Amino acid sequence: MSILDSAKVLTSVQNPIVKQVSKWRDRRDRDLAQKVLIEGYRALVRAMSGDYPVEELYVCPEWFQGENEEALISSLCARGARLYRVSKEAFVKMAYRDRPEGLLGVGPQRHRGLDELPVYDRPMFYLVAEQIEKPGNLGAMLRSADAAGVDALILCDPKTDLYNPNVVRASTGTLFTLPVVETNSADALAWLKKHGVAILSATPHTDKLFTDVDMTCSTAIVVGAEQYGLSDLWLASCDVQVRLPMMGSADSLNVATATTILLYEVLRQRLASGLVSDTGMVADPAH
Repeated sequence: MSILDSAKVLTSVQNPIVKQVSKWRDRRDRDLAQKVLIEGYRALVRAMSGDYPVEELYVCPEWFQGENEEALISSLCARGARLYRVSKEAFVKMAYRDRPEGLLGVGPQRHRGLDELPVYDRPMFYLVAEQIEKPGNLGAMLRSADAAGVDALILCDPKTDLYNPNVVRASTGTLFTLPVVETNSADALAWLKKHGVAILSATPHTDKLFTDVDMTCSTAIVVGAEQYGLSDLWLASCDVQVRLPMMGSADSLNVATATTILLYEVLRQRLASGLVSDTGMVADPAH
């Protein structure tokens, strides 16, 4: 017997459940219900590996793209997900992606504070993102932070919704495996200083190249809004301002691209110094 045989069947686009899930594509309705949509195989796998609860699971086998979907569905149901089998038309109404994969989970939003940040007795590694506006950039930054071994993302005064489906998609589900804290810049700055973390603020308006700074100590890379960069608070209160070399006519990079370069310099230095091993990072992607 297939796990799909136990699913409640939804066929009509007018079904109240289908209409409710469709409303959660909109931020206002999503925030009122405190829900997050987790669409696609990779995102759901990472939600499961990060012990992120998937409360409801909507599936449409006609959209499946591989052979591992049923095993994932069984694992999520064993963890308590309520299973619904949905028609192609109803699934398209609920799904966010242009090319659905036939898998859509619903879970609770989680909002962490600074008191939940991980603290270690080894050199720590944080990414601070201030007033990021575009969900695609935020998702890409989460993906890079996860890959580079960042301990947590500190999201300051955000201008976008952490649980926007585009954040989930661009992060490839690492939103559910990497600790993310939401706070304001003043409190984040005080927390980092209290814990002895060196604060490196990224700005084009400095002479110090990012490769000329020691990043093997406890380090926070701080990046700012796409259009205006970092606030004066971070620029004035950091330990050092750093820049990327710009050789062409452009005076800046996309914030997600610049963040990736900075994070990988931290990782490069720590690999070179023996603080971390490449094998260890690959083996523990959630860090």
